[in-house]
Amino acid sequence: MRLRASEDAAAGRSVRPNHRWISYDRISPTLKRAVLVTEDAAFWEHEGVDYAELKASLEANWARGAFFRGGSTITQQLAKNLLLSGERSLLRKGQEFVLTMTLEHALSKQRILEIYLNNVEWGEGVFGAEAAAQHYFRKPASRLTAYEAARLAVMLPQPKRFEKMPGSRYLSGRTATIVARMSAAELP
Repeated sequence: MRLRASEDAAAGRSVRPNHRWISYDRISPTLKRAVLVTEDAAFWEHEGVDYAELKASLEANWARGAFFRGGSTITQQLAKNLLLSGERSLLRKGQEFVLTMTLEHALSKQRILEIYLNNVEWGEGVFGAEAAAQHYFRKPASRLTAYEAARLAVMLPQPKRFEKMPGSRYLSGRTATIVARMSAAELP
């Protein structure tokens, strides 16, 4: 949130962050499932780094000759979003790895998911599940439908971009795919 505020200030924009922390049990199970399906399907199985997904990401990016597919887990994203800059370097990735391992050993998976869902960016100045639910659907995060939860989860890779194209065919199609996969996602 501080990084976005400083970027906005540098660009001469004044965006007031919309952020409301809520407890894990007040976040809709449908949103938890949708985010797990889109961001980290193996969340409960790995210890912070999904090496199989990382390998697949590296191979896909190498074959394409460009970075287009990420392989970060929810814990890695949390470490980066809370504690590191957005810089892309080997040093920053090394720091992210150390912080990811620290978070995994210090916190429960449920707590990691709770912190992530309360801090992730969902649009211009929109941070956390409660702010996103209120901003896009005018309801609390505890009452999101499967479709609404999937729609929010689909936005996560590029929330500012997707916020500007709510009628996108891609968003609708991907949302339907996520809704179909959500029942397979486990919650504690």
